[in-house]
This record gives sequence, C-alpha cells and structure tokens, in this order.
Amino acid sequence: MVLAGPAQPAPAQDGSLPGPLCELRELLDLRPTGLLVVEDVHRAGPADRAELRGLLEYPRDGLCIVLTCRPEELAEPGLVLGAALELPAELATLRIALRPLDHREVRQLALEAIGESCSTEFTTRLHQRSGGVAQVVVDLLADLAPGSEADCERLTARQVDEVVLPVRPAELILGRTCALTTAHRPIAWAAAVLDEPAGAAALAEVAGMPGAAGHLALLAALRTAALHQLGQDRYGFRVPMAATAVYRTVPGPARQALHSRAAALLERREQVPWAQLARHRFAGGRNHDWVEGVARSVEEAAGTGAHESVVTLLEEALAEPGLPNSARQRLAPTLARSAVLGLSSEQTAVLLRRVVDEGALPGAARGEIRLGLGLLLLNHLDQGVEAYRELIRAAEELESDPALAARALAALGAVDVPGVPVAEGLDWLAKAAARAEESGDAAARTAVMANRISLLTSVGDSAAWRLLEGLPQSSDDPHCLHHCARALCNAAGGAFWLGEYGRSADLLAQALEPAVRSGSRRVEKLVRWSAVLLDWATGRWDGLAARARTLVAEAENMPSVVNEAHLVLGVVALAKGDWVQVGTSLARPDRPGGDVPQAAAAAGARIRLALARGDVPAAAERAGAVWAALQTKAVWAWAAGPAPWAVEATVCAGRPDAAREMVEELAAGIASRTAPLADAALTWCRGLLAEADGDLARAAECYREARVGHLALPRPYEAALLAERIARLTLAADLSSPDGLDELRLAEGELEKLGASWDLARVRTAMRGHPSVDRQPVGRPSYGDRLSPREQEVAALAAGGLTNREIATTLYLSPRTVEQHVARAMRKLRVASRADLSVGDGPGAE
Repeated sequence: MVLAGPAQPAPAQDGSLPGPLCELRELLDLRPTGLLVVEDVHRAGPADRAELRGLLEYPRDGLCIVLTCRPEELAEPGLVLGAALELPAELATLRIALRPLDHREVRQLALEAIGESCSTEFTTRLHQRSGGVAQVVVDLLADLAPGSEADCERLTARQVDEVVLPVRPAELILGRTCALTTAHRPIAWAAAVLDEPAGAAALAEVAGMPGAAGHLALLAALRTAALHQLGQDRYGFRVPMAATAVYRTVPGPARQALHSRAAALLERREQVPWAQLARHRFAGGRNHDWVEGVARSVEEAAGTGAHESVVTLLEEALAEPGLPNSARQRLAPTLARSAVLGLSSEQTAVLLRRVVDEGALPGAARGEIRLGLGLLLLNHLDQGVEAYRELIRAAEELESDPALAARALAALGAVDVPGVPVAEGLDWLAKAAARAEESGDAAARTAVMANRISLLTSVGDSAAWRLLEGLPQSSDDPHCLHHCARALCNAAGGAFWLGEYGRSADLLAQALEPAVRSGSRRVEKLVRWSAVLLDWATGRWDGLAARARTLVAEAENMPSVVNEAHLVLGVVALAKGDWVQVGTSLARPDRPGGDVPQAAAAAGARIRLALARGDVPAAAERAGAVWAALQTKAVWAWAAGPAPWAVEATVCAGRPDAAREMVEELAAGIASRTAPLADAALTWCRGLLAEADGDLARAAECYREARVGHLALPRPYEAALLAERIARLTLAADLSSPDGLDELRLAEGELEKLGASWDLARVRTAMRGHPSVDRQPVGRPSYGDRLSPREQEVAALAAGGLTNREIATTLYLSPRTVEQHVARAMRKLRVASRADLSVGDGPGAE
C-alpha cells in the first residue's frame, strides 16, 4: 500500500478526518503493510495529528511512515505532531533535515534546465541569491530559462540580480512578514533594507526599535519564520533575494527613514563600507553625502584593482538624472579609466557618450572620457569604426596632455581597427611614440610599445619578438603591468593567426602574471578563454562545441570573444554537416566592421558552404568581399583561412585570371614575413591554380606540400582535407591506384578522429567507388532492421539539417536515391521526422 498526500489543515466541523486521512483506518485494516507518506504535516489539524501520533506510538508491523514538514511552521517548535511522542523502543526512527544545495548541486540543476551554456558566474550568483533552497532554484530557472538555444548567451549573473522572486517563495515570505503585528513588522523591513545578515542590535537600530521593543520584534519575526538565524548573532532572510520582495512592500516614508538610520549605523564602523553607505545615503534623501560616498567607494575599489565594482558603482551614479553636473564631471573620468581595465557593458558606453555629448566639460576632461569611450568601443564592444572616430577626436582634445594623447594615437594604430591599413597604423604609432617620449610617462611609453608589438606580430614581422623582450614586466606600476599583459596577450593572438600555436600558448601563459598583478580582469579572462581557439585549430575537438557554448555565456560582455566562440561553433558544425548551425554561428563574426581575422576565417567557411551547396555565384561574391577587406587592411597573414576557398570559388565562377591575381597578391603580402599558416595556404592555392590549368601532377605536388605544412603547425583538419584532394587527383589519373585508396584511408582516419562526419561521409563514398573496395560476392548483404552503412551516412546528414539535394551533392548520389535512403532509415528507426534520424555511432558504423 502506498498512500501519499498532504495533511489537511483542520478536521471538519463534525469532528471527522478530512482528505486522505479519513480513510486511513479502513485502508490499514485492508492492507496493513506498505509505505505511508504524509506531506506538510505542519498544516495538519489536531485530529490529524492525533491520528498520526497513534500510528507512531502503536506501530503496525510492516508499515513504514514518512512525514514531511517545514520545521519553522510547526505549532510547537521541534514537535512535529504538536506533542512529545512516546515511541516504542523497537521502532526504528530517523529524522532528516534538508540542507541547502551547494554550488555544485545548483550548477547541476542549471545544466539540466538550461544546458551547457550557463556560465559559472551565472550559477554562482544563482546559488548566492537563492540561498541554495531547492524549490527557489527550480522556480528561478523556470523564469530565467531562455526561449531558444540562440538566447542562451543572454543568461548572465546580472539577470539573476534583476529577476524578481518567483511567486511561490514570494507568497511564502510575504505571508510570514504579514503575520507579524504592525508593531513588530519594522524589524523585517530593517533586514530588507540592510540586505545582508545583521546582528540583533543593528536590526533594532535600523528598525527604530531600541531596547525591549526590538528584542520582542526579533523574537516574533523568528517565530513566524519571517527571519532566520544565520549564524552567531546574525539574522536575515534564508533566501537572500527575499529581501527585495519584502523591501517593495515597505511604505515610502518608512523606507526613507530606515535607510537614513542604516547610513548612520554604517558611518560609525571602523572600516566604512562606502558603497553600501552611498546607497543608503541616496535612498535616505542625503544626495550631497551620497556623491561623496560614491567617490570614496570608487577610490577604495580602484585602489584594490576592483575595476568591475567601480564600473557598477559609477554606472548607477551617472545614470541618476538628479546627479549634479559638478559630480558628473568628477566621476565620469574614473568610469572611463576603469571601463578599460575591467569588464564593461553597453550601458557604460551609453553613459560615457552622454557625458561627452553634453558639452559642459573642459576640453581635456572631455578628451580623457572620450579616450575611455573609444577604447571601450574598440576593445570591449567590437565597434571598431565608431571607436576610430572617437579616438581621433580624443587625440585632438588631448593635445595639451601628451601622455593621454599618446594613448589615443597608439589606439588609432591598433591592428584590430577595421579599415585602417597597416601603413597608416604605423604612422599613428610613430606619432604616439613621439608624444609618449615628450610626456616622460612610463605607462604611456608601454602602451605605445604594446600596440606596436600587436601590429608587428599580426603581420609576421620578427621585430615584434625583440620588442617583447623590452617590456617592463618587473614594474610595480599597475598601468605599466596592464599594458605588458595586453602586449603579451595581443602577441599571442597575432601568433595564433600566423599559425605559431606553441608560441601563442607560451605568450598567453606569460600574460597571466602581469594581468593578475595589475588587476586587469579583461586581459586575465582573455588569457583563460583563448584555449578554445587553440583547441579548434590544433584538432582538440572532443567536447569543443560544449566549451565554445560555455564561452558564449561567460563572455557576454566581450563581443570579440563571443564571436571567436561562434566562429569555432560554426566551423565545427560545417565539418559535422550541421548546416543550420553553420549559418547561425558564422553570421556573428562575419559581418562588416567586425574583427578582421575572425571575419575572414568565418567568410572562408561560408564560401565553402556555398560551394558545397552548388551556389557558385554566392561563393564568388563572398570571396570578392572578403578579399576586398583583406586588401584594405593589408594584413595578409589573416588571409590564410579564406584564401583556398576564395580562390576555388573564383575559379569555379570562370575567372581563373582573377584567381591568379589573388594568389600573387597573397604571395607578395607574406613575402619576407614569418607566417607558416599563410605559407601553407598559399601552396594550397597554387595547387588549385594548377588543377584549374589541368596540370594534375603539379596540383598533387602542391597539395602534398601544403599538407605537410598544415601537419607541422599542426592543423589536422585542413591536413585531412588535403589528403582527400590528393586522393581524388591520384584516382582521377588511375581509378585503381592503391596510392589513391591509401590517401583516402588516411583522410578517413584523421576525419573520424575529429568527428567531422560530413567530410567523413564524402570520403567513405569515394572509398566505396574504388575497385578493390567495391568487389563484393554475388548478391547484396541483408541488413534487416539495421541501417546499412550508406543509410547511416544519409541519416546522419539528414539529421544535421541537410536537404536531399545537399546530401546528394555531398555523397555523389542522385536526389531520388537519397530520398529512398531517408525513407528506409526513418522506417527502420521508427521516427517521424528527419531531425530524429540519430544513428548513434555515426556514418558507416554498424
């Protein structure tokens, strides 16, 4: 027997037991053994409690009883059934108190509800704000869960702060607060205003209830569970975000008085918490004192390198309409400086723009704020074109301040400003170096050196590595250290796009120490996040898509990093045949005004996608667009990703002469440069030209040389694709060539290791066409209800979103044959849609 249900709040007027307990005796007489579960016993009336006491004090053999309750709502504290139980000695009993979930358990719930894209910051804040109470966590996740996978990147720690307490816990805490008498209720209001655990005396002072009045009010709040004891003389809300729900019910005049008393309390502390004090002063109506509190809290946070806290404080202050203009002029430059060092948002840029556009600031002060705005747009928000305009104006406004002018000019020479050729960037850097020397400021000189290193590494100029040795990494100046960390991190990025992956990893490791010492959270996070790009390039694809999705969530306020993660997702999706995901992910990095190397790599993948679909005009158009962007920027190392596909698309479009000009331009651009990835890509492109000319032997030779170059980097995915091309040319000369089959087997093994199912299906199709593989005994094998290898290949591609025509192009079949394979696979797997055609082990597995 299993009887489960809630205990009822009270017996009926006639004294009978309502609900399931009224049938309890009859059921136990019929089936005396089993499990009896009674939930919410704290709501049971006297008759129900008496019935349950009888069952426990005079137990029946074979009957197990489980009672659940909220201890804080029991009629008699500690006594589940309202009176002490006299339990027989032979009865085994166990009392279990449910503890709050820890962070690991909260994260597990979040992963199950939202997926792998929820960041560590998100789950940490969720655990903090919910107090680990399981029901609150579940309700919050239901409210926060995105509507689609595309929205996952929007889940941030800030959203947890902004979400309202769900209805269920809100009703519970408000009900408990309202159960307090009018005289006692201010003690709960005080806890809500302080919004952190506090001692009894502090709560009483803020509530305005000194002496016995405060003591009695706190006892009443604990008795109704409106408040809980959270430690030795620490009282507050078990669910921290419940404070906000209670706070909203406090009448305005009472709220202002509570904040005023809270400010007076904090002002007497030996270590004044200036950020909290500023908040209480403002809410208490003390606006002048509030500005002073904000300024002091900003100084305190900036002094410890807590730039993110500074940004948060100043965003709140500068967004306040009533902020005096003098205070705005005082606070805005600090926001501009901290925004560059910390992790900032669109809101920061909006506030800084509002300040510089007001026109009330003197030129130099406005120039400093505009410099911060330009750097924010360039480094954090990936708005290079707009940043360029702001930095030019900043350099003009900072003419009288050579150190800051040098910073603006150096930023204009940054390699990642789109549309600015390398030669122009070098000119800006020369002007910046002159102003930095004029200033005598070490940080300004280091800033200019960092930008020069970034530009030279990107173009493959070996002088960059000598400059790196001159960085003042032993400096105690946090500004110098920040620029050292930035230089090392940017050099690592430059080395990555050159194909020097070992050097890139080493530079990232070196950048971490000065980033931590300078408090540069942005650089520190860039260092930690760069592993995803390195894993993609070097073939560490196991779990890579999940890591990239997590990065999308964690880096929500750094668009450039998010775009890198989308690039990885898109390229890996293309290799696996998930063409829907390809279009969604690659649209982010491949856009006008974005980061040029990211956009170029994404454009290469989209050109390849168009070629696979047989849309040569679209492929050629995109090839022309990416090549024009590369010509403008003139950093030809960045052409390594798109060059082979752009040249192939141009050849397929019937423009071999234009393709030849592209290859010659790439060769000239990387001449005398150290760019191993671009060198290998150039050799690949020359193979494409030779193949277009009909010189298959020369083409195969170029592909072999390009494959060796990619393996040395290593770039295993591109190396596998080149093995496939070598095989195709070898078999074109002699279909029975064993060398061609060996190359196909080599490509098959490498692609299978990566999990590149789309490419793998194409290679296996070519293998089955080889005479030595295709010889079969008379009659075909019968697979019965199992999928044949061909059906598995087709099913995997169909499940990835490819149309029948696209699958036919990939596998060199007719659309009609593909249609038949899809129909048989759906029948054998008993699925109703193509999306459900998951075959587990992948193409070709039985």
